[in-house]
Amino acid sequence: MSCRRIIHSLPSVYGRICTDGIDRPVRFATSILVHGASDCPIDQRFGICDPSRTILGDNTMSKKIFVLNGPNLNLLGKRQPEIYGHDTLADVEAKLREIAGAEGHEISFHQSNHEGEIVDTIHKARLEGCGVIINPAAYTHTSVAIRDALLTCEMPIFEVHISNVHAREAFRHHSYVSDIATAVIAGLGIEGYNAAMRRLLQLL
Repeated sequence: MSCRRIIHSLPSVYGRICTDGIDRPVRFATSILVHGASDCPIDQRFGICDPSRTILGDNTMSKKIFVLNGPNLNLLGKRQPEIYGHDTLADVEAKLREIAGAEGHEISFHQSNHEGEIVDTIHKARLEGCGVIINPAAYTHTSVAIRDALLTCEMPIFEVHISNVHAREAFRHHSYVSDIATAVIAGLGIEGYNAAMRRLLQLL
């Protein structure tokens, strides 16, 4: 019998390797994660994480959280500040990187005014991501294509709106995303992105 488990514990890696039934504690200088065998003895002194989080090829720590923003959000801070506020999309990105980085995750941040580009980015998230935060903006109310792309993503999906869309024009009350999203956050300003990120991190 041969089994191996190496556990991530910054700044070093602790774990145990057992080969042919011989159990040896080890300490590694670099941070890596590999497949953990359920029958491998683990020294709990090292604060070993859940084995389900250390499976090679399905490791959420090695994947990015995708943050997608739809049309006109490049003008955030300039367009209708009485509704959307004075913070910019760069402010949103910086805060999300800070929150995710504190938990050891990277983000992939995107904005596009073109539906097809958003669909392509969702396809990329399907392969490279562990979660999606999306503000589809006006495409919320029109895009079946974005909905269908999100349906291919087997991961948490958070729909975010800066304003309370339900207190605005009637056409904004319908979303093609809400019923397939893990959660919907609206009306919190840019803090809605932060709330989505914090909850998404809890689910990973």
